[in-house]
Amino acid sequence: MTLIFKIVPKTLWQEAVEVGLFKGAPIDLTDGYIHFSTAEQARETASKHFTGMSDLLLAAFDAEAFGEDLKWEPSRGGALFPHLYASFAPGLALWVKELPLDDNGVHVFPELTQ
Repeated sequence: MTLIFKIVPKTLWQEAVEVGLFKGAPIDLTDGYIHFSTAEQARETASKHFTGMSDLLLAAFDAEAFGEDLKWEPSRGGALFPHLYASFAPGLALWVKELPLDDNGVHVFPELTQ
């Protein structure tokens, strides 16, 4: 199993759970796909795009669950990032955990395993 991760504002995730469908965050909708990160990329993603933001969640997924809608495409420095070209049911998440800030405003990540 290949784990991939989505950092998402808590309110956006709660709305998706209520309707049973996650269509993406505003940046995802603009770019035309849902951005995910690998375990190795997640901390840099948080630091680059979510600095100082509280009330975030980290959701873990099995990449294979998305089938052919998930594409591995080059991004920062040529690294391959998982991009999903579809909406998905929030119930596909293996787990969803808080992504709090420490005293220095840096996100505290849980263990990035299943």
